[in-house]
Amino acid sequence: MVRPIDFYYSPTPNGWKISIMLEECELTYNTILMDLNKGDQFKPDFLRISPNNRMPAIIDYETKEPTTIFESGAILLYLADKTKKFIPKSKLGRKRVMEWLFWQVGNLGPMGGQHSHFWNYAPLSEKESYAANRYAEEYDRCFEVLERQLEGRDYLVDEYSIADIICWPWVLIAKAMGRSLDPYPNVTKWRQIVKERPAVRKGVDLMRKKPKAV
Repeated sequence: MVRPIDFYYSPTPNGWKISIMLEECELTYNTILMDLNKGDQFKPDFLRISPNNRMPAIIDYETKEPTTIFESGAILLYLADKTKKFIPKSKLGRKRVMEWLFWQVGNLGPMGGQHSHFWNYAPLSEKESYAANRYAEEYDRCFEVLERQLEGRDYLVDEYSIADIICWPWVLIAKAMGRSLDPYPNVTKWRQIVKERPAVRKGVDLMRKKPKAV
């Protein structure tokens, strides 16, 4: 019997990307809940898996030697290739999905993450600072990019794929961080379509103390 995938996780947008993918692919996994407030991400055993001291990370035992993968984009691509799910077979389709995968890694994720820091943790004196406003504006700009891409379509690249899985969690929490999605009807529609998938709901609810309506 193959040992389940070890999944190092905390219930955040980056963690949800992988919990959603694992559920969508119907893979067996063992969740290792990380307490980021207590510094679990800095423990030597975890740093050997994720040298950037960030979750999520996984260990796949269904290989000759256990395979460790860190960074959410790399994990999604690995799992898509492993299962042959949620990534197009054609070179052109794969290229298009990869564009949005890398776009999220370089734009939506970092801008949403930095806005989240100022929104949730910055002292009051910094909440209206140049830096705080800059990240909020860039976060909104990412919604504009998604709005254009989603015109006339339900998913970012024709069919549901890891492009949607990697971007959606950072859109899910936008309203909870003070950003309005009212100017972006295509994004709002897409947010709801993805949210209604059973695997998505299971992934988002994984180990949350009190599931919230988001």
